[in-house]
Amino acid sequence: MTAPVSIIGASGALGFGLAVRWGRSGIPVVIGSRDAGRAEEAARRARELVPDGDFTGLENADAAARAEVVVLTVPFRNQSETLTNLKGVLREGQLVVDATVPLAAAVSGKATRMLGVWQGSAAQQAAEMVPSGVRVVSALHTVNAPALRDLGAELDEDVLVCGDRRADKQRAVALIDRIPGLRCVDCGRLENARTTEALTALLIGVNARYKTHAGIRLTGLPDELWPDR
Repeated sequence: MTAPVSIIGASGALGFGLAVRWGRSGIPVVIGSRDAGRAEEAARRARELVPDGDFTGLENADAAARAEVVVLTVPFRNQSETLTNLKGVLREGQLVVDATVPLAAAVSGKATRMLGVWQGSAAQQAAEMVPSGVRVVSALHTVNAPALRDLGAELDEDVLVCGDRRADKQRAVALIDRIPGLRCVDCGRLENARTTEALTALLIGVNARYKTHAGIRLTGLPDELWPDR
């Protein structure tokens, strides 16, 4: 039986897009929200798009307890509160894939600007907040959310993955690779997330100017990016 994935914040654009893509690939998806009713509504919408998918909607804490991999797709203004509320359910051995971006929009600023985070990045803040034994990997910030949700759209972009242990990154990559058209690139230690997160603000500006939904694609890379897998 395929292991489930829990997505905290899957009622939002990125989280919902990931949910329907993973659901279509045969992965059971647990959708988390602060409100159980919103989570179940998102699960219902996902089932409409992917009738054969396995979607469950639960309150965040119940959702986080259901899977070994928990994907965090909440806005930066909600990241700290969400992780605080999950401390009692996150457990040793779980992997948190953090897609949070500290955009200035969180404090009514421009979405093309970044906030300074004392720890260095949102992912490093997450790593500081999760219980001991819970690992954190940074990924998915620059993925085209509208294209993810559009199941008729073909994806062709890179996912920049940062983490302090290669084994943790490989766990995240094994999941992300289930979505056709996404290629995972090892971008080094978790501290490098301060750079990969900032690319989201850059893309927001580019997309606004060109009225598109551009992603990131790196050139000149070898065919095999994860030789140890």
